[in-house]
Amino acid sequence: MSACRRLFYLVKHRSLWIHLRRNVTTWSPVGAAFNTKPHRRLDLLEKNVGLFGVPELTCPAGFQLATKTALKNTEKLVEKACSCPPGAETVETFDQLSDGLCKVADLADFVKVAHPDPAFREAAEKTCMEIGTVVEKLNTNVELCKSLKNLLDDPDIVAQLDPDTRRVAELFMFDFEISGIHLDDKLVKAVSLHVKLLDLNNEFLIGSHVPNRIAKSAIPEHLHIHFLKEGSFVQVGGLHADSPDDLVREIAYRIYLYPNADLMNCLEELLRCRYKLAKLVGYESFGHRALKGTMAKTPGSHLFFFFFLKKLRIVFLFVCVFHTPMFSTCLQELMPWDHPYLSGVLRAERFNIEPSLYSPYLSLGACMEGLNNLFSQLYGVSLMSEHPSAGEVWNEDVRKLAVVHESEGLLGYIYCDFFHRPDKPHQDCHFTIRGGRRCQESGQYQLPVVVLMLSLPHPTKSAPTLLTPGMMENLFHEMGHAMHSMLGRTRYQHVTGTRCATDFAEVPSILMEYFATDYRVISQFARHYQTGQIFYAVLDQIYHGKPQNCSTTETLKNMQQKFYGLPYTPNTAWQLRFSHLIGYGAKYYSYLMSRAVASMVWKQCFVQDPLNRDMGERYRREMLAHGGAKEPMLMVEGEYSDLSHCTLLKNIFLFIPNSL
Repeated sequence: MSACRRLFYLVKHRSLWIHLRRNVTTWSPVGAAFNTKPHRRLDLLEKNVGLFGVPELTCPAGFQLATKTALKNTEKLVEKACSCPPGAETVETFDQLSDGLCKVADLADFVKVAHPDPAFREAAEKTCMEIGTVVEKLNTNVELCKSLKNLLDDPDIVAQLDPDTRRVAELFMFDFEISGIHLDDKLVKAVSLHVKLLDLNNEFLIGSHVPNRIAKSAIPEHLHIHFLKEGSFVQVGGLHADSPDDLVREIAYRIYLYPNADLMNCLEELLRCRYKLAKLVGYESFGHRALKGTMAKTPGSHLFFFFFLKKLRIVFLFVCVFHTPMFSTCLQELMPWDHPYLSGVLRAERFNIEPSLYSPYLSLGACMEGLNNLFSQLYGVSLMSEHPSAGEVWNEDVRKLAVVHESEGLLGYIYCDFFHRPDKPHQDCHFTIRGGRRCQESGQYQLPVVVLMLSLPHPTKSAPTLLTPGMMENLFHEMGHAMHSMLGRTRYQHVTGTRCATDFAEVPSILMEYFATDYRVISQFARHYQTGQIFYAVLDQIYHGKPQNCSTTETLKNMQQKFYGLPYTPNTAWQLRFSHLIGYGAKYYSYLMSRAVASMVWKQCFVQDPLNRDMGERYRREMLAHGGAKEPMLMVEGEYSDLSHCTLLKNIFLFIPNSL
């Protein structure tokens, strides 16, 4: 039975279904935590434990103290790494060095974009810059590199290392190599480019999220309610892609994407510096440098994207014409601001029911209960709602979950920052705050800590937050990242959880989307309370290939006209809102590669029974547990024998209709 027919049956016969379901009149603790407003305990004597329980971070100034402590420990560990005899202890010291810096930098990386207090954001940004500069200098520290090289050049010592230790040592050496450690007289220039890129990355990332504004008088008065008011201006901080009003979408598109000259210059300079750095350290382009060590290996393997784009456009137009009557009358007028909205409508139409009928069954609490039940059946893992301590979270809407295994005990913590608020990025993201690792010094396992950030609507007085099918898929997607971090039990922090090849990191999250659309999973929790992705990948590859003899806007325009199938809108610069150019530079194709792998894992392991515990344990043991400690393609080809490069290509063609 299809997902839409199953859900229709549940709605039609809800009285009988409610009678049969267990515990139908009450929510589980995790469901209740997300379907009701949090009740913060007012205890004036309760001690402020600091953000994420870090005692220094009770105030913005604490970032300076945390940075100072981390850098002091860094000096000691660098000295130890350079002086200890080559062996496993060398790799262990490198990992401690990485862990100490990442625990401060990763936390600051999140706070600088998500904390509602500007003082905290500013302090976190300074910490990111300071530690980032230190990291770039460490990656070009000749003595530090020599200590690792002495280990890897000695075959007798290498033979004594376990596979994980050897791989981590090779990954650290790879970081040295791509940073230009071998350049000798040009090393200073490489360091200078690295530091400059840190500034440019930060400038572009922040600028890509800054709203644009326009005079109120410039848009019809009856549309003012859709935008944030700022004196005599209205502020546009997103594309309003979910709005059913095509004029609202057009206004938002034209204003939000209106070119910013300073940000345009920043992007052009960023791409130039990336190319210069790549050439300096011996690569043909930044794309070649970025893809080394991934499943794709080289940018040349992306030529198949151009064929995908043509197929994607044909499939999208076919579905529009034959599956949604209103589209056939306006097909010739389809504009860029229509595509995200209409794609969302098509996704919702899988349910074939009025949203007002199915939305009450997809409350946030119900979906969280569904995730809890799914993880319990697949992995023996439960999500336990906890009350944060004073000062531990940055907003009262943030929920804290402990992830507990039935026999292994506490696995880690997930902080859920799910609701929209001013100055919060309109992106669904997963942030690693602390990576897991086995602590040799204490014998304990350092528990991972992550944040999931969504932009869901707030609950009302009469109803909890109700999700659309698209919102539910996004929730499952991000939770896939979180469980990758929670279920991994790597020895080294450097390869924990999502710290693996970028084109493999999306596999667990995309696989969760299959669970989100399977009626056998949905029927477990749905209860009443009462793409343009391929185009982006091609553009990303061209930006990070050899320099083009035209502006980034001209490149965008040419690619959009050639492959997207929708006209370019004059005086817009979508690329200036493409913040993935920073974290996913030359790697945006990863979503496609990961979707292909996830599709095959689903077919081999879960399509017959999505709640099969044996398959869940196998998936955890053979893929999730390793993080980046094993080569992605070795996991894909070795553990799932049918998965190879040929089947990857075939599978990407098959998934395209489902990605609309």
